[in-house]
Amino acid sequence: MRTRIKELRARYDLTQADLAKIVGVRRETIHFMEKGNYNPSLKLAHEVAKALKTTIDELFIFDD
Repeated sequence: MRTRIKELRARYDLTQADLAKIVGVRRETIHFMEKGNYNPSLKLAHEVAKALKTTIDELFIFDD
């Protein structure tokens, strides 16, 4: 799975730490999500998408 988290964070001038604070997780969690090394819960995916003003479908790219 790939994500657009880093791209969208840059659009809103947010650091990993900023986004982590908004959604209530550690910075490392955001880092691992960006690298595709962490599959978030549906609730966390929704919170991240909401914070970045997008949808879950636009945020996460599922490779076949």
